[in-house]
Amino acid sequence: MGVSNNITAVLNFISLLCSIPIISSGVWLASKADTACVHWLRWPVVLAGVAVLLLSLAGFVGAYWNKSSLLAIYLLSMAALIVTLLILVVLAFVVSHPDGAVSVPGRNFREYRLSGFSPWLRNHITNSENWGKIRACLAESDFCPNLNQKYISAEQFFGAHISPLQASLSLFVICLFCVL
Repeated sequence: MGVSNNITAVLNFISLLCSIPIISSGVWLASKADTACVHWLRWPVVLAGVAVLLLSLAGFVGAYWNKSSLLAIYLLSMAALIVTLLILVVLAFVVSHPDGAVSVPGRNFREYRLSGFSPWLRNHITNSENWGKIRACLAESDFCPNLNQKYISAEQFFGAHISPLQASLSLFVICLFCVL
């Protein structure tokens, strides 16, 4: 067995072992109560874990025992997976390209407004069917109580050095759920 097959076999064995926690996480999510957030995550996580397991198994067996048919299936599957991930990354950048950031005087962070994002994302979020799901998911989270424990006053929050993601999510949740 060549060096490249050894490396391929070892890497696929490691990814095979890594698929076990992914599948376990999906099963754990499936065993939780049916909430709006968990409902959308549980089966895709299980399916992703099983796909990684099967792909890793094909790559490991093909590389370890030099089975060219399994290696061909493995390589074609990996190419399809890489192309799919690249398409998803490009789509994410296109959809979120205008970031909606607005500089606000007296704040150590930038505020994010929905009007600054792409029209597709705005329409998708403000669609009444999708917004109901997003609202239910955020309402079930413990974000507001955690935010109230960390920042006692508005001045502490506005003076904090937080990441853009934390700032946008915090302001979004504060405006829509904590005040209502």
